[in-house]
Amino acid sequence: MAKLLSCVLGPRLYKIYRERDSERAPSSVPGTPTSVSNPPSSSWDTYYQPRALEKHADSILALASVFWSISYYSSPFAFFYLYRKGYLSLSKVVPFSHYAGTLLLLLAGVACLRGIGRWTNPQYRQFISILEATHRNQSAENKRQLANYNFDFRSWPVDFHWEEPSSRKESRGGPSRRGVALLRPEPLHRGTADTFLSRVKKLPCQITSYLVAHTLGRRMLYPGSVYLLQKALMPVLLQGQARLVEECNGRRAKLLACDGNEIDTMFVDRRGTAEPQGQKLVICCEGNAGFYEVGCVSTPLEAGYSVLGWNHPGFAGSTGVPFPQNEANAMDVVVQFAIHRLGFQPQDIIVYAWSIGGFTATWAAMCYPDISAVVLDASFDDLVPLALKVMPDSWRALVTRTVRQHLNLNNAEQLCRYQGPVLLIRRTKDEIITTTVPEDIMSNRGNDLLLKLLQFRYPRVMAEEGLRVVRQWLEASSQLEEASIYSRWEVEEDWCVSVLRSYQAEHGPDFPWSVGEDMKAEGRQQLALFLARKHLHNFEATHCTPLPAQHFQMPWRL
Repeated sequence: MAKLLSCVLGPRLYKIYRERDSERAPSSVPGTPTSVSNPPSSSWDTYYQPRALEKHADSILALASVFWSISYYSSPFAFFYLYRKGYLSLSKVVPFSHYAGTLLLLLAGVACLRGIGRWTNPQYRQFISILEATHRNQSAENKRQLANYNFDFRSWPVDFHWEEPSSRKESRGGPSRRGVALLRPEPLHRGTADTFLSRVKKLPCQITSYLVAHTLGRRMLYPGSVYLLQKALMPVLLQGQARLVEECNGRRAKLLACDGNEIDTMFVDRRGTAEPQGQKLVICCEGNAGFYEVGCVSTPLEAGYSVLGWNHPGFAGSTGVPFPQNEANAMDVVVQFAIHRLGFQPQDIIVYAWSIGGFTATWAAMCYPDISAVVLDASFDDLVPLALKVMPDSWRALVTRTVRQHLNLNNAEQLCRYQGPVLLIRRTKDEIITTTVPEDIMSNRGNDLLLKLLQFRYPRVMAEEGLRVVRQWLEASSQLEEASIYSRWEVEEDWCVSVLRSYQAEHGPDFPWSVGEDMKAEGRQQLALFLARKHLHNFEATHCTPLPAQHFQMPWRL
């Protein structure tokens, strides 16, 4: 009877992976997933086959879930319509509640029938036994057996807790349950007295901004968190997960962040292979509709690196909602997991981000200054200009206030707090992070990210003359135009390197540098062009084109 109840309440089982551990060599790093030199070929025919009763009951419950999601999103309009028609009176609501109660009882009966169908299936009974055993005792053997199943991630046991590192328990400066530290925006009206009356006057605007951010704004900014989209992408996500597990020997793990959100991660270990890049770990930060199953993790994987992918809060197996605070909390526990559980030193970690993932990547660079490098692909400096682009001009004040208070993705400000190597990849046909049209390459906000970084690190070089010549170089939309502008200014790269190395040897590596202070305008222009070319590479593609492995390069180091 207890097993039948477990089958009724148990998670949905999607796929059974074939046994892989017998084909692997032991890992040299204790506590980490093992690696293999020759991963087995993928088997796409191992999807779990439910019995007829479970299959039909699952279809009914899935349909009910979709209808509930549609009802949830349309509920404000439905309530307004019912109110106008007079259907919200007590005489109308009571019969409706009876219908709703009857429907819930029917759905509960369907769930019980599904449980009976699972109970008659030996595959599911074996799975639920392993899952229950793992929850009771998370031994290495139980986890190994559980890794052979792909099921509803809500039932997956937690593998790593944000307080697990001993340094977190002893430190008072670490994150609290309220979340990690973020850079706060300056007040819109500086110098004004913050009196009780002024707060009351601001209250309607603050309430409006809150409602916009938590309804329309968040879903526009992170469409991947919308349940209906995830439901439509489920077959693709399952196939991508199977590829990572069966072909790349990936290991899935659930991390518990300081805000209580559970973060879905996938780790591919290349340290036991002949690839020299395998000693480096690339943490991948996906875009606003990206998932590690089908996202940018494929680029460093093809390049031979060890890879740790994770999903935004509210995406696929991760819980929560993708607001900036939750995003930073998730990134914090991912980095801690990489250091304290996977065994990578910060100097061996590279953070790679695509599009909106630049926010968590720059946050990690700011808070973990010892990481090796940061690579930002198709990212931007600040969210406000891009938000104003898609909203009516009459909403300018509301959009600015909403972004600054609730959705403040200040990538450039965070990146300037990082002292290490940075590479920016600009898409020359980007249609997402341009503020006018894709053909207007100067409206690409990646340009502003580069300029703000260089102006912070090399303020004397990026004075009026240097800024002007870099802007000319950024106008180039092809490699031929770029090379033409570069050669026109006759940049002597050996001289630039010697000047920068001499300054570093004398003054140290910490930015900002005052190099170029006593230099002629021609010298500053050469340095500015040299530095711009080292920090930004062009890729002739649109925003969503996958980055080829040959374009994934480590940033320039002096």
